[in-house]
Amino acid sequence: MASSEKAVKMLGTWPSPFCLRVELALKLKGISYEHIEEDLSNKSPLLLQLNPVHKTVPVLIHNGKAIAESLIILEYIHETWPKLAPLLPENAYKKALVRFWADFFEKKVTETFRAAVLKSGKEQDMAVLSFTENLKVFEHGIQKDFEGENPFFNGESPGFLGILVGSLSTWIKVMEEFRGERLVETEKTPLFCSWLCAFNEVGLVRETSLEHGRLLSYVKALREKIFGLPNMRKI
Repeated sequence: MASSEKAVKMLGTWPSPFCLRVELALKLKGISYEHIEEDLSNKSPLLLQLNPVHKTVPVLIHNGKAIAESLIILEYIHETWPKLAPLLPENAYKKALVRFWADFFEKKVTETFRAAVLKSGKEQDMAVLSFTENLKVFEHGIQKDFEGENPFFNGESPGFLGILVGSLSTWIKVMEEFRGERLVETEKTPLFCSWLCAFNEVGLVRETSLEHGRLLSYVKALREKIFGLPNMRKI
């Protein structure tokens, strides 16, 4: 093990797609790390010390130095171990495109999906509609800017964008089960569906992905705590 790979730790919590991103990046690069599970209802002194601004996970610790926020951590991992399964293209223009669409995915797709999880009734319906419309924009933009480079936008293995897309995979399936309808439909976003399928076929991804049954139970408990009823169509 090279000296730059020593003392890699990650503070995370298992249901978080943001933490999953970091774990996927480390595993794709073959970087050994120690996972430290955090209870966000009872945050540890270590977490509060290392991420005093946002006070949340993920936090990557490398040689005693802490880095917070999943997108920033992914960039750090890429730059620290650039030759091991690169997450970003070498070409400056292509790299800028990846960063643009990663920012869009985070602010538009992920945020509207999060709203769908935490809302009910008409507010949830509006969030789901926004999520679907943002997916269409994302799909169209990726098709235009990365033509011929799908499904990973990074050659033969998932890169920065592929990790973001795939990190929501199990969450999307669980939400579809709660809603009783498809959130990601082949008829509406065929390319996005194909990207999810391709991502889920990668061995390391299957090994690292969130366990469906466990996440389903977690979301049930979360929604019962917020609304009193787990079934979204009954709220």
